[in-house]
Amino acid sequence: MPREYLKKATLTSRSDASETREIVRGILDDIEAGGDAKALEYAAKFDQYDGNVILTEEEIQAACALVPDKLKQDIRFAHDNVRRFAEAQKGTVADFEYEIGPGMIAGQKAIPVNAAGCYVPAGRYVHIASAVMTVTTAKVAGCKNIAVASPPRPGVGVAPAIVYAAKICGADQIMAIGGVQGVASMAFGLFGLPKANIIVGPGNQFVAEAKRMLYGRVGIDMIAGPTDSLILADGTADAEIVATDLVSQAEHGYNSPVWLVTDDRALAEQVLDRVPHLIDDLPELNRENAAAAWRDYAEVILCANREEMAATSDDYAPEHLTVQAEDLDWWLSRLSCYGSLFLGEETTVSYGDKAAGTNHVLPTSGAASYTGGLSVHKYMKIVTWQRATREGSKAVAEATARIARLEGMEGHARSADIRLAKYFPDEEFDLTANG
Repeated sequence: MPREYLKKATLTSRSDASETREIVRGILDDIEAGGDAKALEYAAKFDQYDGNVILTEEEIQAACALVPDKLKQDIRFAHDNVRRFAEAQKGTVADFEYEIGPGMIAGQKAIPVNAAGCYVPAGRYVHIASAVMTVTTAKVAGCKNIAVASPPRPGVGVAPAIVYAAKICGADQIMAIGGVQGVASMAFGLFGLPKANIIVGPGNQFVAEAKRMLYGRVGIDMIAGPTDSLILADGTADAEIVATDLVSQAEHGYNSPVWLVTDDRALAEQVLDRVPHLIDDLPELNRENAAAAWRDYAEVILCANREEMAATSDDYAPEHLTVQAEDLDWWLSRLSCYGSLFLGEETTVSYGDKAAGTNHVLPTSGAASYTGGLSVHKYMKIVTWQRATREGSKAVAEATARIARLEGMEGHARSADIRLAKYFPDEEFDLTANG
């Protein structure tokens, strides 16, 4: 049977792009032309904060002193998990050299970028975990300078827990500046910072658009939209847990899609009945976000069988993908398009968002069909090198000359010719295009 939508979204994550691009373009142009002073103007306008942009060591220590000991323990726990997972990831990429042919050696090196800029949101929610996710991976990768930008709150500054997390994870500078102006400050090397080679971290639509516009001049983790989550559940799933997990992700924002894909109509109907009650029980801000996301962006899809469920999931390519179904190994083998996968009810996206060790900066809006999320590898350049003996370059030079001439690139051909003439003066070679 075709997919049956028991609940269909009325909007998509791309529905409200409208004026964002024009606004961000203007701010970036202003700050690039006006430098520190213009960035400070925007900080005063949007952040309503006039303290130091780059926190002093005394300010950092004062902020850290405000963080309760139990929260410090939790942040260190999350940092340790993320660090160890990032170290394991780094171990999967190795420098090597390989003899392609006698005398022709090629190799690979993994080189960390010099300067990383990490954006840590603190508008709607205080994203402590984003500091852990972005700074820790940059540190493990070996970046020489790691700057953090986070929106300050009027009269308060950067949230103390964010300051503490950034500090223990290895940030070299912590900046009290948010939004487009924070991204621009790192990208353009304002306030004495080295220009960032890569900008990473989640943010609102203005931050995401700023990163998109700067991509090419700097690297970015990915072009991101609102966070999204999909749950695959069969008749063995616990409807209360499924509903709770959907609501937990819908609270991210008014435009955060959540989707349930199932082959069990009774489960779907139980979840549809339960979600509104769970949303009503949330605190006001969370309730407003989750209610709007559920009303406008959520979908519940009924499929004929698990193969159709898996195909539907791959079509959506969700940022977060949860499986609450039998035969988890089958799902792990079958599914191919997701940012991060959570297998079984014993784990949940919230674990990944906060403390489990895998990174929570992930591809959204279907981008999981072609990329993964933030990892230690994003901060590293995989480059190649080669060297050769004179005898080893002989066959390569001949092939290069003939291919280049067939392409019409005579200059390339002559750079091979000259080496053959120098190294093998007593030999003759047929280096014509049709030779």
